[in-house]
Amino acid sequence: MKIGVLGTGAFGVSLALVLQENGHEVEMWTKFEEEANYLNQKRVSPNLPNIIIDEEIKISTNFRKTVKDKDLILIAVPAAFVDDVSKKLKLYLKKKQHVCIASKGIERDSCLFVHDVFQKYIDTDQVGVISGPSFAIDVANKVPVGLSLASTNQETIRVIKEAFQNAHVKLRETDDILGIEICGSIKNVIAIAAGILDGMGLPISTQAMLITESLNDIKELIDALGGKKNTILSFAGFGDILLTCTSTKSRNFSFGRLIGSNQPKSVIQNYMETTTIEGLYTLKSIYQLIKDKNVHMPIIDLINDIIYHEKPTQELLTFLIEK
Repeated sequence: MKIGVLGTGAFGVSLALVLQENGHEVEMWTKFEEEANYLNQKRVSPNLPNIIIDEEIKISTNFRKTVKDKDLILIAVPAAFVDDVSKKLKLYLKKKQHVCIASKGIERDSCLFVHDVFQKYIDTDQVGVISGPSFAIDVANKVPVGLSLASTNQETIRVIKEAFQNAHVKLRETDDILGIEICGSIKNVIAIAAGILDGMGLPISTQAMLITESLNDIKELIDALGGKKNTILSFAGFGDILLTCTSTKSRNFSFGRLIGSNQPKSVIQNYMETTTIEGLYTLKSIYQLIKDKNVHMPIIDLINDIIYHEKPTQELLTFLIEK
């Protein structure tokens, strides 16, 4: 199978390695010439040290070439760039081609989930969304991981499973695209709160309390927006929330720790400027979304107040007890 990967971040690279391991012909695209040159010369991603990118994986800045004649297109760019990538993809995507979205999040201005941003430009049901507990370094190191695969098209499900599944990657299918996207987006926001608790010196017992309360709230959010409640129990739901909310490998969790431990504003600002923190991008969007949809979700209100209005972190403990 010929596969084009749009995005050369750590997760995109780790997924490309899985595809190449499975015997597929893989070509990756980045819009940055400097990044393409670095990856082609070093064959190592700066975010995945000691992981060699096989020479068979082609890397270029030629969007049309990366998409042309491919059986499957994988979108693996940050949520903020999905609009631009989808707009470009519309120019070259053919009806026979399938698309897999690995990006997670909500567009800030429109409050659209990634799949909906894609659908603004490309009207097709030959698209699937993958999401689940899978740090890029773990995928690259070939440890067993499970992902949710959401699509309404059975042929697309077949193609994506053929592309990814092997001895260490498992895909569990569902038709609840919305539910999977809600879970994949909001878990980064909850991870910030979990990191705050850790930074305050609180143990895993308190973090577990936060996770449990959040799972119940997210389940109700999924239902309110038209998804399926049981999706909260999927790899993309409980699985990814558990992983992201308990590991220092999570950039969102690490960001929360800085806040919870009362680090100087300069330290926090530097981390924000040098690290992609998807939860921060998503927080504003999910906050606006629940207001627009009249969904009651006080945990989001509180996290927003702590991050953007300097509400005392101690309020998080009060909330958990009194909720």
